[in-house]
Amino acid sequence: MTKDTELLRQLQNKDNKDRAFKELIKLYKERLYWHIRNIVKSHDDADDVLQNTFIKVYRNINKFKGDSKLYSWLYRIATNEAITLINKNAKRLQITSGDVQNMAINNMQADVYFEGDAIQLKLQRAIATLPEKQQLVFNMKYFQEIKYKDMSEILETSEGALKASYHIAIKKIEIYLTSH
Repeated sequence: MTKDTELLRQLQNKDNKDRAFKELIKLYKERLYWHIRNIVKSHDDADDVLQNTFIKVYRNINKFKGDSKLYSWLYRIATNEAITLINKNAKRLQITSGDVQNMAINNMQADVYFEGDAIQLKLQRAIATLPEKQQLVFNMKYFQEIKYKDMSEILETSEGALKASYHIAIKKIEIYLTSH
């Protein structure tokens, strides 16, 4: 029995749920935070999305059937919550989700939690020019080194399509970086 299988069993048992949930947070908080942060860019937004993700997980853990790995399910929820936040902000500001990301990138320099330099900002700008799916694939592969097999579970897309998306994303980023 894997650690995740045991943790899931405890999460779905109401007597152990709270203790197991604390363990789940301890295990996945940092990885999920950086996954979300790569999507939403801002520390404050990433914190909000992370909190929403864990609330959703807590409320829905009994619906999890184990068809995928636990962490794949967590990443899928985090990804959807991050995209929902971007779309909600875009709707509220009456701009495109791409514009929301560009605003977030422009605000990164002022973000005390951003430790990057001019090159990192340029890379973030390049990533923001990609379609949403390519951004996700690039961020997951490049920054988090998630395997295509696992990414396939998280994004519910074939490994071949993900590899193609990643390679197209790299080409577009290279073009952006050499032309700007």
